[in-house]
Amino acid sequence: MCAATVQAMKPVLYSYFRSSSAWRVRIALTLKGIEYEYKAIHLVKDGGEQFSPDYVKLNQMKEVPTLIIDGHTLTQSLPIIEYLEETRPGYMVLPKNPLVRAKVREISHIISSSIQPIQNLRVLNKIGKDGSAEWGQYWIKNGFDALEIILKGSAGKYCVGDEITMADLCLVPQFFNAGRFKVEMEPYPTICRIVEELEKNESFKAAHPFNQPDCPEDLNL
Repeated sequence: MCAATVQAMKPVLYSYFRSSSAWRVRIALTLKGIEYEYKAIHLVKDGGEQFSPDYVKLNQMKEVPTLIIDGHTLTQSLPIIEYLEETRPGYMVLPKNPLVRAKVREISHIISSSIQPIQNLRVLNKIGKDGSAEWGQYWIKNGFDALEIILKGSAGKYCVGDEITMADLCLVPQFFNAGRFKVEMEPYPTICRIVEELEKNESFKAAHPFNQPDCPEDLNL
């Protein structure tokens, strides 16, 4: 199969509706206007479909997202987003200015490396039901305390200036998680203001968990 044919094939995204990491990638794909096939990987059903032998062949970390694109299998949300940035036209989520781009990456990694993984499903299952809510709330608050200060210095309309960047793709899912863990958001007015603006964007609306095909109809969060 020639390279042009491979690139023309519709990408396949393995996702779970409520996964923060998969959510980031859904926003990126939608912002760039990339049509893709959605394949749901239920992280809880039957002990977790991410542990099935067929899926582990695609993603050895047994996580979502996994993106099949251009004949390649990509995992981890930020590398996927950067691949889309470097190979596809359309909306750019990484600024050209090196210093501004570094700030975008800084905020993105604070969320994706220092907040979200500590309160994801795998960690909470290890902690157990009795302490998981308190644990998740503590680490989100710990991260948001720092993030609020950083965003006060970098934000315009969005996380970094007045254009949507990769940092915003990370912020909205984490804000959603804060709601799930019942984090009091009054101490974080900058975060709240930015998210309120981002939620007006059609790409962010389309990527929302409640608009995914595997979201339970009776979900009440």
